[in-house]
Amino acid sequence: MLIRHADPATTTPVEMEGAKDVSMQVMIGREDKAPNFALRHFVVQPGGHTPRHQHDYEHEVYIVEGSCEAECSGETRTVDAGDTLFVPANELHQFRNHTDKPMRFLCLVPVTFDCGKPTPGS
Repeated sequence: MLIRHADPATTTPVEMEGAKDVSMQVMIGREDKAPNFALRHFVVQPGGHTPRHQHDYEHEVYIVEGSCEAECSGETRTVDAGDTLFVPANELHQFRNHTDKPMRFLCLVPVTFDCGKPTPGS
């Protein structure tokens, strides 16, 4: 059994065009021999955001801490800690931290996208 703690101090900066003040930690992924899914932990600092992007796979997002504006398919809504989001494949989306505190979320994606250089906010 693998146990790993989601710790903002162990995230690394996401270096992708369009990302601002976002860091990530792979919680479970390919390197752990997970055959199907990867779970990633993201931290978005105040005023930060993931890139506005889309990709050909779905993902599920759980807001762990804080609040942000989540945009998906042209709709923008505020989401808070405890909320769960489904982002369908090929939908344009972005997460923007509009608060003065960091926000954290977990993101589940197919294991083939956990390479350490993920699509932020995926």
